[in-house]
Amino acid sequence: MIHFENVGLRYGLGPEILRDLTFDIPQSSFQFLTGPSGAGKTTLLRLLFMSLQPTRGLIRMFDRDIATIDRREFPILRRRVGIVFQDFRLLEHLTTYENVALPLRVRGKDEASYKRDVIELLKWVGLGERINVLPPVLSGGEKQRVAIARALIDRPEILLADEPTGNVDPPMARRLLSLFMELNRQGTAVVIATHDFSLMDQIDARRMILTEGQLDIYE
Repeated sequence: MIHFENVGLRYGLGPEILRDLTFDIPQSSFQFLTGPSGAGKTTLLRLLFMSLQPTRGLIRMFDRDIATIDRREFPILRRRVGIVFQDFRLLEHLTTYENVALPLRVRGKDEASYKRDVIELLKWVGLGERINVLPPVLSGGEKQRVAIARALIDRPEILLADEPTGNVDPPMARRLLSLFMELNRQGTAVVIATHDFSLMDQIDARRMILTEGQLDIYE
């Protein structure tokens, strides 16, 4: 589904932040992306989300070489990739329901076409009774689950999560991991960027370890 070959990235004339990355992310796979702070995990996620372009190397997303894709096509291609940001990025003046529905609303979709999906998705992440609540009232774990629901509303083929358990306690971290595992069982590929080894030790999954801009993979 995704193929990186000898990918490198630098900002301006500075040193390469990522270098010689070669790996595949198969359909319906589950993997952790880890490494020390500053190793480039978030930068790699941005490459996977196509919000950054590599300085060199080949990236193929869904059988397309991204170097040959018209920029006007990127928003459409990105709908196949869901992303959960570390800082949630919820709009504080919108309810839980409205935050999850936002990606569809901004594209002009009629609410009747997605209302049931939004409600069912919020029930799936355990927020069925928090539909009309504003973000300032929500706990960190609830905000994270709203962000996950928003990332899933377009039914992406792959979900990227940047430190999704960084702002929650261990019981909530396990609950979030269970959601990601259930999503993966339903066929969505999952990439979780984390430095939480206790989280990674809970399941037998592929580990992609970034160290000083280079990647080692342990199946």
